[in-house]
Amino acid sequence: MEISVQGRNISVTEALERYAREKVERVTKFFDDEKSHARAEVELIHERNPSIADNQVAETTLFINSAVLKAREASGDMYASIDRMVDKLERQVRRYRGRQIDRWQGRLKNSAPGPQDSVSVLEDEIESKIVRTKQFQMKPMLPDEAALQMELLDHSFFVFTNADTGDINVVYRRRDGNYGLIEPAR
Repeated sequence: MEISVQGRNISVTEALERYAREKVERVTKFFDDEKSHARAEVELIHERNPSIADNQVAETTLFINSAVLKAREASGDMYASIDRMVDKLERQVRRYRGRQIDRWQGRLKNSAPGPQDSVSVLEDEIESKIVRTKQFQMKPMLPDEAALQMELLDHSFFVFTNADTGDINVVYRRRDGNYGLIEPAR
């Protein structure tokens, strides 16, 4: 597994990097087969705000085939943050692998699965989690207008039609207070 360790507002010592790598490598036991392409990006952050007691943050984004798992933990000690973050990441990976195995075994019990079977399994799982549906008009607007509309509605994201491209885009509020824009790949 490819693991990159970076620091923000902190110099990452060799010992700290080794510790983070060893801990994150624990989750690779779930992806030992050749078919799984896994990559992890670890970011160790020191929050400079003195009012934040848990200012040592460990965050990992794990890319497994087409899935993306994220874990973020904070404490007063970077090593403790890494430990807690890895525990959280391991729980997410176990849940992800468990669902993969359940789907595979479920399809195995039935007859040979067709392409529609995998779609129906996914639809069943998604349908049980959707608790509300909203519909709204999407007038074309620029990303800046969408960000303003999102703020006016006090939402953390806003879906809109981009006036320049005609594509459906999403503007969202990032943890750092800035905005992000999601556009479809071309």
